[in-house]
Amino acid sequence: MFSRPGAAPFTERTPRVVAARKLTRRAERDKTGRFLAEGANAVEAALAHAWDGGGTVHELFVTERAAAQYGNLLAVADEAGVPVSPITDRAAGGLSETVTPQGIVAVCALVDRPLSTVVAAGARLVVVLVDVADPGNAGTVIRVADAAGADAVVLAGDSVDPHNGKCVRAAAGSLFHPAIARVRDVSAALEACSSAGLRTLAAHGYAETELDRVDLAPPTAWVFGNEAHGLPADVLGATDLAVRIPLYGRAESLNLATAAAVCVYTTAMAARQPNG
Repeated sequence: MFSRPGAAPFTERTPRVVAARKLTRRAERDKTGRFLAEGANAVEAALAHAWDGGGTVHELFVTERAAAQYGNLLAVADEAGVPVSPITDRAAGGLSETVTPQGIVAVCALVDRPLSTVVAAGARLVVVLVDVADPGNAGTVIRVADAAGADAVVLAGDSVDPHNGKCVRAAAGSLFHPAIARVRDVSAALEACSSAGLRTLAAHGYAETELDRVDLAPPTAWVFGNEAHGLPADVLGATDLAVRIPLYGRAESLNLATAAAVCVYTTAMAARQPNG
């Protein structure tokens, strides 16, 4: 099923593997317009995304063990015309940022799109991350947004690159589902949401308004801030309403991913009520 039947596996010194390894760096991803999707979940989602016309899988690297385990994915890649190249376990380790690589890695086109095409009229639920630094948190929020049926996720300001390996793994395939945009200008992200008819709600631990007091049925864009510092004052001031999640126990706060899950899912459920 390999595109190179009978050929010796690529090693960590093979030029194509060396080039792929460089994609673990953001500068190289931005330069080439490519990133690595590692693991069966991410590869399956990448191939489905490509079939839907939403992106491109340039090449699939796979070890002998992974080829035996994930033959269905190799069949999909072969049918889609994606080159499938065998690699050694050591080469797979070089492409992986995990302790125990699965041995299957796809080289994909970047998934982000221009803000104007991602946040448009008709959107019902959008998630905006402002200066979110941890890729694991960003990936988890993207997964939450996908599960809740959000239309888009916007990474604004100094937020992490969503194509970062840890972010891709945390998203567990969801990076390929909601529309993704990256924009440095936070105000532009908020203005795009407002122009699309979305009310902007800022998650803020010290807000006067509690989540259970807000009508969440209308089209909404949730805005979440940095893990340590939250949202800057100017961003809070630019949103329509700051909202806090009530804490009924003794915990001081919720982490970013948990707070996002509560806010985004509560909104998704409200929008699906008969009168929503």
